[in-house]
Amino acid sequence: MGDGVMEMYVRYRLIASGQVKPNQLHREATKFVSAKAQAKVIIVLLEGEALSEKERSVAMRGRNAKSATVPKNTDVSTYRYSTGFEALCGYLYLKEEHGRLDEIMVQAFEILTADEERR
Repeated sequence: MGDGVMEMYVRYRLIASGQVKPNQLHREATKFVSAKAQAKVIIVLLEGEALSEKERSVAMRGRNAKSATVPKNTDVSTYRYSTGFEALCGYLYLKEEHGRLDEIMVQAFEILTADEERR
């Protein structure tokens, strides 16, 4: 659920910015929805004071969940952290905490945009 929620938010934000043409949408979206990007976001959020104890618990439970698949394009640690972020997104969406989900997504974009600008 969380990966779909993240994908929806990313595509909406990119389209709403007016700076991404339709043929660029998928390429730009993958910068935000990759396992590496999602892992970066949740690590930063977990290190700071951005998450409540319940949100932190959901993310950690998602991160620690055993997966039936092994990632092809990333290491297991990155994959698990990204799963934790997806779990948090899915949790907030299913709890209908859309305002809080929006706040987390804004922070995610800020983290990833700052990371992209440093390169």
